[in-house]
Amino acid sequence: MIDETVAEIEAMQTHSSSVVAVKAANALRELADREYPTVSEYLRDLEHNSNALRRANPSHASLHTTQRDIVTAVDESNPDTVADAVAATEDAIDRVVDEVMTAKEDAAVAAAERFEDGDTILTHDYSSTLLEAIELAARDGVHLDVYVTEARPRYIGRKTVRTLAGIDRVTPHLLTDAAAGHILDSCDRVVVGMTCIVDEQLYNRVGTLPIAATAGELEVPMTVVGSSTKIIDEGGFAFQNENRSATEVIREPTEGFEVVNPTYDATPLHLVDTVVTDEGVERP
Repeated sequence: MIDETVAEIEAMQTHSSSVVAVKAANALRELADREYPTVSEYLRDLEHNSNALRRANPSHASLHTTQRDIVTAVDESNPDTVADAVAATEDAIDRVVDEVMTAKEDAAVAAAERFEDGDTILTHDYSSTLLEAIELAARDGVHLDVYVTEARPRYIGRKTVRTLAGIDRVTPHLLTDAAAGHILDSCDRVVVGMTCIVDEQLYNRVGTLPIAATAGELEVPMTVVGSSTKIIDEGGFAFQNENRSATEVIREPTEGFEVVNPTYDATPLHLVDTVVTDEGVERP
């Protein structure tokens, strides 16, 4: 289960970083089925597998913090037996998963309250928290026009727009990333999720920065929605971007030129008007 989860995270088969954090936490339950002669060997294997899960996507702050919390909690429980260590691991996983899901739900509720009937918004990439917020607002009778960029080259926005198409009172539209500037002037706001916020920078799917910059130029406010666990105010986490395969961009041979295909970009927080989390609304 752990190896499969590592492979899934590396392949980015799951786009929501909150879902990734929960899957990675639950994957550690596999250790309960293994045999360990001593507590120290169990703790070493727990740390080894937790590190493997974190390395699978070093850009996900919630993955980093939840894995660190689990290992630290088990270590600080000072287990006398392997059974004690396993029990401490299960308790830590249960707590972490509950915290992630509760924070995600609370952030969605807080974001839903900010939508007004008839709003036109533009979003980028795929955020399960934002989708939940839109669904909650729609249930309360709010009608929304939602423009979704494709989020090339993996076209993750297509998954978002298909989800929105199944929500009553939401009118979704799909457009290319390059067309965002064409529609922004008619939008009430830009609303996106977040991979993480570190050192006054919003890290999110590549393409977020040009949308934020254009929105700023057109005086269209930008809101970021996500769990507070994705905001890193202390040390221990350094965001690492990654360049993905050139074949995502072009199928033909790439002789004589290089394909640049970063996964994320960094948006300065001064381009963001509000950050909505489970802890409330902040203005950077």
